[in-house]
Amino acid sequence: MITSKCPFLGRVSSTFLQKAGGSIGVYGQNCPVMSRLLHTTVNTATKPYPIGSSPQTLERLYVSIHAGLPRSSTTLGHCPFHSLMTRNLMTSTALLTSNSDSNSQKAQPKEGIIPQGNCPFRWSDLITNTVKEKVKGTFVPPTLKGETTDYGVPLTEEGKIDYDHFFAEKIQAKKDDNTYRNFRVLARNAQQFPTAKHFQDPTVPVEEGRDITVWCSNDYMGMSKHPEVIKATVDAIQNHGIGAGGTRNISGTSYYHCALEREVADLHQKEAGLIFSSCYVANDATLSTVAGMLPKCVIFSDAGNHASMIAGIRHSNVKKEIFRHNDTAHLEELLRKYDPRQPKLVAFESVYSMTGDIGPIKEICQVSRKYNALTFIDEVHAVGLYGENGAGVAERDGLMDQCDIITGTLGKAFGVAGGYIVGSSPLVDMVRSYAAGFIFTTSMPPLLAVAARKSIQILR
Repeated sequence: MITSKCPFLGRVSSTFLQKAGGSIGVYGQNCPVMSRLLHTTVNTATKPYPIGSSPQTLERLYVSIHAGLPRSSTTLGHCPFHSLMTRNLMTSTALLTSNSDSNSQKAQPKEGIIPQGNCPFRWSDLITNTVKEKVKGTFVPPTLKGETTDYGVPLTEEGKIDYDHFFAEKIQAKKDDNTYRNFRVLARNAQQFPTAKHFQDPTVPVEEGRDITVWCSNDYMGMSKHPEVIKATVDAIQNHGIGAGGTRNISGTSYYHCALEREVADLHQKEAGLIFSSCYVANDATLSTVAGMLPKCVIFSDAGNHASMIAGIRHSNVKKEIFRHNDTAHLEELLRKYDPRQPKLVAFESVYSMTGDIGPIKEICQVSRKYNALTFIDEVHAVGLYGENGAGVAERDGLMDQCDIITGTLGKAFGVAGGYIVGSSPLVDMVRSYAAGFIFTTSMPPLLAVAARKSIQILR
């Protein structure tokens, strides 16, 4: 091995060299070559970095230093320069202390060569800059734990990225600004709605939970515990099992999926419907697909829109304009800037979850039609509550035919889980064919489709 040329590293086993890491620097400090050169290399550092490197790096370092050094016939374990240094001690001393021009010229070593008969430690001041630069370029002191790279992530003592430390810092930031989420663990009671068991420790038996009343549930109509919904769900489980068995495009399209899609389309008086695992996915997949497919489409988004809609707009990678919340005059001002022939989509909600106010559906639809834009309305917080059949605010106001795309949830008022869109047959079929959020995921369990359909039918 190349390290065998060093009287110190030559005594160290290859196994130790492979595992030593930063501690190998201790041996380097004892080397007459390394100690002087490394001191020269790092003496300008602002911190006392521990010396360490990989075996490969150390070998390259020793090659650069030892390549031109004279060797003696001494055996390994003795300093190869000791005997020569002893014989020529007077000569080397005279050479180092001489002030004459001739002696000064003799004292200048050739590039990368240590004068014969002298210890490199004694001659370290005469080692050329070329050798020193090799050391600087080869040996990089590791960064201490707690320091960060140029990318803003902390490093371990070994110089590796400390991912968990970074994640912990992000969690601490949430705790510091009081936005960290602590989930309340509940076990809802279907026989006594809206009561539940509350658990400080979720590992105890369920019977030991504390009895509470839940006033913040979005199961607005209590449909999750409706006896007919429960019976239909139990029957579906007994007849068809739990899971769907695949994605929709392989073997996961159930008879009950199709029945539910017809049900939601009929609810909103549209040609077709499509169900998703959640309405977040429905909004994200639909907005990103429709706007992304339309050439040079521009999306006009209400400033109060839900995060799922914002995600879909972002994922569409199209130009967007944000109009002030429920401000149709500002919406028209923005629409007016674009060619009427350029594809456009206006995205808004009927009932806004954070403020509880209702959007001016009629006015938004009118100005959208005026400038040849599609309308996308989220009725998540309205379905099951508004309208004669529970289709939402647009049904209540007689405006469903003005809305091109309507999205809704199968949770909340319907008491189950999942989301859906309804619209024209070509539009829905395009989303079905292109939306990654619909295609590349296991489909909704048939039991949920049965439960959601039954709940809709009851509320209608």
